[in-house]
Amino acid sequence: MRRRGPEHEAAIGGAAYVRHRRIYRSRSHPRPRVLQLLATGGNGGAQESYTGLLLRLDRARYDVRAVSLSAGSAVQRLRRLGVTVDVIEELDDEAAVRELAAYLRRNEIDLVHSHMFRAEILGTRAAEAAGTPVIMATVHSSRVRSKDDIASLALLTKHMDRLIIPSSSIVAKVRAEGRDTRYSVIPSGVDLDRFATAVAPCGLRREIGMPSDGLLIGVVARLEREKGHRYLVEAMPRIVAASPVAWLVIVGDGSLAGELRERAAALPAPARDRVVFTGRRDDVAAVTADLDVAVLPSLREAQGISLLEAMARRRPVVASAVGGIPEVITDGVDGLLVPPGDPQALAAAVTRLLADPVLRRHLGDAGHRTVAERFSIDAQVRRTEDVYDEELVRAGFLATARPEGKTAGPPGGRAALEVPPI
Repeated sequence: MRRRGPEHEAAIGGAAYVRHRRIYRSRSHPRPRVLQLLATGGNGGAQESYTGLLLRLDRARYDVRAVSLSAGSAVQRLRRLGVTVDVIEELDDEAAVRELAAYLRRNEIDLVHSHMFRAEILGTRAAEAAGTPVIMATVHSSRVRSKDDIASLALLTKHMDRLIIPSSSIVAKVRAEGRDTRYSVIPSGVDLDRFATAVAPCGLRREIGMPSDGLLIGVVARLEREKGHRYLVEAMPRIVAASPVAWLVIVGDGSLAGELRERAAALPAPARDRVVFTGRRDDVAAVTADLDVAVLPSLREAQGISLLEAMARRRPVVASAVGGIPEVITDGVDGLLVPPGDPQALAAAVTRLLADPVLRRHLGDAGHRTVAERFSIDAQVRRTEDVYDEELVRAGFLATARPEGKTAGPPGGRAALEVPPI
């Protein structure tokens, strides 16, 4: 008979106990059951990382399940690929914890891996209530949270077995928040096979009325304050003055859409006519391939998935030297780094690239090598599976870790497909 785990209210209250681990695994599922729990099924780098991991985990070794705490484009994309994703769309946290705990018990989940803040909070509480043997989370965001949120995370982290952190800069943030548990630094990766696939022209230049000799700058990111779009918009008059054929496309949606459009409309001519907002697009891979320069002007960033995707497409990149970005880009070697919140520095870096096609090609090729050598999805998945095995062995659910030399691969070749990105 399995022991019942402690109620999540006791976990939240900080009561002293040792989490009850099941003393045997059901013979009905010889492979460990791993749940990938996503906080929100919308757009963003965290969802892209979650999708890449979910598609590539070794199904011969793990019985992989997926749950999202809301519906959205990421869930739709996975379902189009034939991946079953259950949605627990319950706005009340207490009800969501109860429903998720019931799911964990019913499906005899052995390892919960949560992604994003709400999933970390609710996933850990539910796993405690269900007596789930291994509890993990990936810290995707560099967001500065409220004191109450930080305190909740710090308290719950004590009951996690392992954190996965994408960059050293986020390690410092996690430590400052008092999140005391073991962690592994595993950079997020991109699927090089996907970005090696030729894409059909997206037609964007024709859609926006851009002349054939125009040079296209682009940023792909949620329209939120931390992404720093306003500073790139403010840089456009200087960019257009130095390169009269320059255009800027801003791809994505978010809470600042109206404000950013107003800022662009207030620019002097001709810069105001060269800033185009596309909203969310289903052909981001094709748009990225069509850029002459990719920009990520963030004020904070855990790592920057859109940056890696541009580099994988051999696009030269300009990015803010914040968070985990300097761990990806070496200034002047495989991209250009600028101070955050500095329109003049952004303009100088972008115009330098627009004026020098040889430099654009050199940095694009070097960026591709960087991604191939250090930031591939295969490396991310292999290292994540190693962590799973370590924790499952420690919990007594695997006798040994993955056999040496075993590598991760896509189930049925899914990850090589060119699909609408989120």
